[in-house]
Amino acid sequence: MPALATRLRGRYDRNLWFAVFVGPFVLGLLVFVYIPIVWSVVLSFFDARNTVTPTEFVGLGNYLDMLRDAAFRSSLLTFLLFALFIVPTTFVFSLGLALLVNRTRVAKTFFRSVFFLPTACSYVVASLIWKLSIFNGVRFGLANTVLGWFGAEPVAWLSVTQPPWYWLVIVSARMWLQTGFYMILFLAGLQRIAPALYEAAAIDGATGWKVLRYITLPQLRATSTAVLLLLLINAFQAFDEFYNLLSSASGYPPYARPPLVYLYYAALGQGQDFGHGSAGAVLLTLLIALVALVQGRFLGLGKRED
Repeated sequence: MPALATRLRGRYDRNLWFAVFVGPFVLGLLVFVYIPIVWSVVLSFFDARNTVTPTEFVGLGNYLDMLRDAAFRSSLLTFLLFALFIVPTTFVFSLGLALLVNRTRVAKTFFRSVFFLPTACSYVVASLIWKLSIFNGVRFGLANTVLGWFGAEPVAWLSVTQPPWYWLVIVSARMWLQTGFYMILFLAGLQRIAPALYEAAAIDGATGWKVLRYITLPQLRATSTAVLLLLLINAFQAFDEFYNLLSSASGYPPYARPPLVYLYYAALGQGQDFGHGSAGAVLLTLLIALVALVQGRFLGLGKRED
């Protein structure tokens, strides 16, 4: 028995100290992450209204109801539109910033820090700044003040659907918050490119667009794949900016509801339908995993570079 206890503790009690330091984090993950995920999957097969305790088993009924629900399908369409806006624009802007900062000879650390700083800002805080100070819909807002300089009428940015100006507000807020993070990823990729490649290109007389196309972009393939994958997954998880920008005292408008906003109202709204909400969350998770796998396969994620 003493020998077994010694083996379990490890040499110099290393196993014991490992358990002491890591145990609380593992326990936290179990209690606050893994058990709720498993319980959500269980609830998705039951009729659970106003309670998190399973009541009547309905099998795949909740999943079929969600797939037939026009509002849920509309939320997926909202995500698709959001992704079409945010993924390519953020990719281009973050790559462009990385190229500019990487070529800067003076105060490179300063510019890198300035562009990365918005990443530390809360999505809720940024959404409120965008809503109350920049695009608040009255003539004293920053955006309408600038329009007034050119003689244009004030625009109700978040309440007009024709044209849907709210997309400009949502996309600009998300871009401001996350472009700096992906810029850092691209900067790390740029710093891995061997300077000898650019020196050889300069000797051959290649400059500008040719260097970018034939040297920089191919060498950034792995980084670009990771950035695109992260951008798409983050777009699926959009909630804070939509909810804080568009919701008001009268509730959330019927337009521009991404999947997480829809599921929030389904599970925590008046009906508190945790069965259908859990089924929608599982469907969304499976969709994210499927899209990530297809995108990774298409872009060659994990393949050995030549």
